Amino acid sequence: MIDNHEDEAPQYSGPSKSQLKREMHALQDLGKRMMELSNEQLDTLSISDTLRSAIEESRRIRQNEAKRRHLQYIGKIIRHEDDPEAVKRAIDAFDSGSVEHTRRHHLAERWRDRMLAEGDSVAGEFFNYCPGADIQHLRNLVRNARKDLEKQKNTGQARKLFRYLRECVDEAEA
Repeated sequence: MIDNHEDEAPQYSGPSKSQLKREMHALQDLGKRMMELSNEQLDTLSISDTLRSAIEESRRIRQNEAKRRHLQYIGKIIRHEDDPEAVKRAIDAFDSGSVEHTRRHHLAERWRDRMLAEGDSVAGEFFNYCPGADIQHLRNLVRNARKDLEKQKNTGQARKLFRYLRECVDEAEA
């Protein structure tokens, strides 16, 4: 009897059990990070009501084993969210050392520098990028920061402009 199993191509049967476990642990770690967020930060995330209530419930749990089981439950809920990767990026933006936080910081700096150098023409571009921005407030901030530069004074107007731009960038990318 001849064995012809060599001719058959191996069939993909999905991710391994180890891979599934790694993915589940990653989602639980994401859930743990979400539990550490403040209510204001949590409100900025686009997550389901089920996940939000599970996170709020986790803050009331005191026993370690109960916390561990609830964290598994949160990981399971995150798995069924529309875009868990977008939630992860939004949470990364809160961490001051993260790549996402740094990227948004540099983006806001570039917008500020362009607005101070080029003026109102850039404000229109920024409004296209961040449609929720208050264009009149933005123009006032730019004008005040440019006056500081012309007078070579530092009254903090450029910092106010940067903070507003950073808020708008965070809002647009959330």
